[in-house]
Amino acid sequence: MITYEVNRAISAEQLADLFKRSTIKRPHEDAARLTKMIEASPLLVTAWDGDHLTGAARSLTDFSYCCYLSDLAVDKRYQHNGIGRKLIERTRQEIGTECSLILLSSPEALDYYPKVGFKKADHAYYIQRKQ
Repeated sequence: MITYEVNRAISAEQLADLFKRSTIKRPHEDAARLTKMIEASPLLVTAWDGDHLTGAARSLTDFSYCCYLSDLAVDKRYQHNGIGRKLIERTRQEIGTECSLILLSSPEALDYYPKVGFKKADHAYYIQRKQ
């Protein structure tokens, strides 16, 4: 049975392991960077199978106007069971209805997000991080 937690403490190692077991491309080899990512996130919704981290939705938000869903990762062995959808729903519950939920999709996930309620925005811009 999958359980969901809000702002449960996780380690950089747990997040790195989840990133490796999912399809998301994140700097799983850089523990210091992952620690900063966790510490700077005011909202972290996680999915657990017992003590096993199976999914995470990491967001940056002001809980008032907008929320950037920076990472949505689900262990490949647990995908297609509604965990990603539930992580998004729990994130939306936490931020409230007056707060917009925004994300940048990887090319591989472009078909997924419309299925879980996101609308495509053609008016977004970004400056790529230094590789």
